[in-house]
Amino acid sequence: MMARLLTLLKIRGRLAPSSQAGYRVRPTRLAWDHVIIICTAALLLIGLVMVASASISIADHQSGDPFFYLERQLGSAAAGVIVAWYLLRVPVETWERYGLVLLLVAFLGLVLVLVPGVGAVVNGSRRWLRIGFFNFQWSEAARMLLLLWLAGYLVRRQEEVRTTLVGFAKPMGLLFIAFMLLLCEPDMGAAVVLMGTAFLLTYLAGARLLYCAASVVLGGGVIVVAVVTSAYRMKRVTSYTKPFEHALDSGYQLVGSLIAIGRGEFFGVGLGDSAMTTGYLPEAHTDFVFAVLAEEFGFVGIVVVLTLFMVLALRCLQLSRRALLQGKKFHAYVAAAFGIWIGMQSLVNMAVTMGMVPTKGLTLPLLSYGRSSLLVVLAWVGLMLRIHHEVVGVSRAVTRPTNSLGGSAGGPASTSEVTA
Repeated sequence: MMARLLTLLKIRGRLAPSSQAGYRVRPTRLAWDHVIIICTAALLLIGLVMVASASISIADHQSGDPFFYLERQLGSAAAGVIVAWYLLRVPVETWERYGLVLLLVAFLGLVLVLVPGVGAVVNGSRRWLRIGFFNFQWSEAARMLLLLWLAGYLVRRQEEVRTTLVGFAKPMGLLFIAFMLLLCEPDMGAAVVLMGTAFLLTYLAGARLLYCAASVVLGGGVIVVAVVTSAYRMKRVTSYTKPFEHALDSGYQLVGSLIAIGRGEFFGVGLGDSAMTTGYLPEAHTDFVFAVLAEEFGFVGIVVVLTLFMVLALRCLQLSRRALLQGKKFHAYVAAAFGIWIGMQSLVNMAVTMGMVPTKGLTLPLLSYGRSSLLVVLAWVGLMLRIHHEVVGVSRAVTRPTNSLGGSAGGPASTSEVTA
């Protein structure tokens, strides 16, 4: 009993590391998830290479600097790593505590984007907030904030969400408002991924399948109406169904993407030898960077990238399950949200480039050129690493009695949990 008391006092800092009782406390260190780090680093490195390869011609033509987009992407990557490091130091419970604030900030940004003079218009879409010299696409951050709020709500009202329609409808109603605001920008891709992730996360939290299915049908109906009532969305659908019949207008980009993927065959044409990057495939370095990768590295490159995304998503879901087994529901839901989100968005982007679904205007996380997207994804990664630290290696101070020479006195070590 006395030994346990001394151990607890030392962990709380009330005794010096070395005491007459002969106990030694191992200092707390961050527990790194090497799988998440390796997958993220590999995808980021591949993305930087592909952005350089896909944008070198258009950058040279537009600005005279062939590495214009690469330099900006490198700057965003550096900023993203700093943000990730900061979030790694923030306890996860902080996000749960300020869930309502995150919800209000998300909606405030979504509304401000639509205000003329505040939201910046690029290529006909009002998706950006002007922050100094930087246009920030708020929908990227809004989705993260909304999913963090949803995770906290599912913890607080889990029984209500599981058992009653009203409990399920409350969070879905708020997210549906965000869905409509995203459609007004317009940003259908972000809206679809947000709701898809929310439905799956709510289902994993125990919501009835009937409620989730009914919500999917309702959301699908809204999307159909949005497509039918919008000429440019209707063009995307018609070009998706018959791209080669619209090869010179609305189907031009999809046809170029399909040609690029076909040219890649098994091993690709080689880095920098893509024909599509010389002006045949518009915006090749953004939403269609996967087509350039498929052309230059072939089926092998596709398998490598797909595997990295799959491992990253499954690792987050595995982390979610581990947190749930420890009773850390908020940690579990946040990890599941990121796993679902990155898996869904990467698959949708790849499906778009291969003509399997209509174009959505979604970036390929960590690969596509997009400073806002890269910042937010790396912020997510920092949060995942923090969750891993608190779930797997969370601040275990291992104590072991020592002899007079400083060595172990033998016997099994005892462990105690402390707050990071």
